[in-house]
Amino acid sequence: MTESRPNSVAELQARLEAERAGGPFLTFSDESGAQVIRPLGGERPLLTIGRDGSSDIAVPWDSSVSRTHAVLERLGKAWTLADDGISRNGTFLNGARLTSRQRLADGDVVRVGATLITFRRPDESAAARTSLDHEVVAAAITPMQRKVLVELCRPFKDGGRYAAPATNVEIAAELVLSVDAVKTHMRGLFERFAVGDLPQNQKRAKVAELALERGIVSLREL
Repeated sequence: MTESRPNSVAELQARLEAERAGGPFLTFSDESGAQVIRPLGGERPLLTIGRDGSSDIAVPWDSSVSRTHAVLERLGKAWTLADDGISRNGTFLNGARLTSRQRLADGDVVRVGATLITFRRPDESAAARTSLDHEVVAAAITPMQRKVLVELCRPFKDGGRYAAPATNVEIAAELVLSVDAVKTHMRGLFERFAVGDLPQNQKRAKVAELALERGIVSLREL
């Protein structure tokens, strides 16, 4: 399995709204594959993860998760993750089995059973969470592709519930390009973001999602 990502424009919008709120939150996919966003605000400093329905972060569909599997605890302003041997199959952080309490950083991926849970902390500095592959993608984009990418993402500026990526015609009008030229730049972006295997009607939304999620295009640019 891979890190859960939004499956639709509506899910992307929900993720962006959670990021704008500024507080820490978790994202994962439920048994149907739909995105779940779990804010970590409130007064409770300790939250349980487990298969039991009474768990704070419950994953009852995953039979490889223990009834009480792991614990999230807030220490000061930081959130930490611990297992302490309470799970049958172990807890993994960024692919490594957890052997001691660990402080969570923005973008960390927790695996319990077959379920991946991503920890997000939008208020952490962008420099601390930028990964090499994001930098490589950003560096590979040409100046004109970047202009097209910004216009593709621009409808998300106001956070409309039904926002969708800009069309080729809209981008062409904004940048004073031909539609064919925009299509050529879009094909380049599909390659840069490695979305070629997706159905044609999903590629544009996925590119916009990845560009915003990875910080390649910031909301301030829109």
